[in-house]
Amino acid sequence: MARVTVEDCIDKVDNRFELVLLAGHRARQISQGAQITVPRDNDKNPVIALREIAEETLSPDDLKEDLIHSLQKHVEVDEPEADGEAIADQTTGAATAAADTDDAEENIAFDRMSEEDLLAGIEGLVPPEKSDDY
Repeated sequence: MARVTVEDCIDKVDNRFELVLLAGHRARQISQGAQITVPRDNDKNPVIALREIAEETLSPDDLKEDLIHSLQKHVEVDEPEADGEAIADQTTGAATAAADTDDAEENIAFDRMSEEDLLAGIEGLVPPEKSDDY
């Protein structure tokens, strides 16, 4: 394919904006060293990405999933659910732990400050000196 156009790719990816996102993501992958699936023909990475989409050497759905995964900052991992016995053990353990924390909370003492002491402390604060950094 000597020249790739949006019309060559639009039947593979319906939305032009999504096509741009996918092609840009694929071009970044190529620049980071990913293997290309079409001949380079002295083309730049965005053109190669569009050619790969047009020739369907890459699945747009796979590219979309990879793009979404690359943008995620926190990935939740689905863990298998515990069986009935493990759940029962966890609930009895939680009840005893709750009773232990109730006893511990009775022994905790916090520093108390009157309102007058707090106001006196605030009034005694000195504002920071101005500097040229701000």
